[in-house]
Amino acid sequence: MDYVPGAALATDLVNTAPLVRTSIGEVLADPAALRRFLDEHGVEVSAAPLESDVTRTHSLRDDVRAVLEAADEDETVARASALMMRGARGPVLHRDSEGHWQWHVVTARNSDLADELAVRIGIGLLGALHTLGHKRFRHCAAPDCAGLFVDTSRAGRRRYCMPDLCGNRINVANYRARQQN
Repeated sequence: MDYVPGAALATDLVNTAPLVRTSIGEVLADPAALRRFLDEHGVEVSAAPLESDVTRTHSLRDDVRAVLEAADEDETVARASALMMRGARGPVLHRDSEGHWQWHVVTARNSDLADELAVRIGIGLLGALHTLGHKRFRHCAAPDCAGLFVDTSRAGRRRYCMPDLCGNRINVANYRARQQN
């Protein structure tokens, strides 16, 4: 039950929104795009995503954004716990591939894709809050970005929701400004 994959999934899901991706719009526009997103995050699904999964994932994205924007730790815990409880039946112990005991959260049989994602994300966000603190839930430092992220880096100095995109834009702008002087 490592929190990093769940926190990364939360960060990346929130930043697929048109609010954040203003130049390209909706990243999760259809079931194929949702499938690519799931594959990129190692989320295995038993059936191909449907249009209804896309719609419910968009709704989940709004709920996750609300967790990341929560004003304090109590609100963060309440909102992340609600996400986790959407499809979770409870934790159990399973042996991993090396024979070590690991916690695993079992989801209800009737859980849909968005509920499965909510459980993973809720656990990741609660783990990040417990381990790193609320100060690691941040807004992107790029002035023209509405992105959010959970900084799970060791040093805790991450500044951008998408370092490859937002950080790169800032670095290019700074470089060009220095060249003009």
